[in-house]
Amino acid sequence: MKREQLIVSALDHGTVLDHIPCDRLFEVINLLHLDQMSSKVTIGFNLKSNKMGTKSIIKIADRFFTDEEMNQLSIVAPNVTLAVIRDYEVVEKRQVCLPKDLRGLIRCNNPKCITNNEPMATLFHVTDKQNGIVRCHYCNHEQQIKDVKLV
Repeated sequence: MKREQLIVSALDHGTVLDHIPCDRLFEVINLLHLDQMSSKVTIGFNLKSNKMGTKSIIKIADRFFTDEEMNQLSIVAPNVTLAVIRDYEVVEKRQVCLPKDLRGLIRCNNPKCITNNEPMATLFHVTDKQNGIVRCHYCNHEQQIKDVKLV
């Protein structure tokens, strides 16, 4: 191992979130309530990345995430790599990406939308994953995923 590499203890059981954009790290920490965890959390910020230039990484011991939590994560930081670790081995690795539909996760930024005026769940269709464009099912208003507010 080269001297300039960071050495962090291996994870026995848990989740590693890799390729987090540096400008989104603290949103991910807040979204996943990592500040309230009792198990070990290791956070790397502004790390060198061949793929992204710089990246952040989070290692969370003894914590695994639901599909709903991963859908929320995809809104805040799309294209994060998630690795599930069991007995020090990667047993699952996948790219966190926007699902086809987002139900009850984000608000419509159209003030006249029925979802902002009636007690009902929002529903958005992802119309352009590449550019992060979503369209409200009810009012057809389009917005960029980077500008949305979580419910």
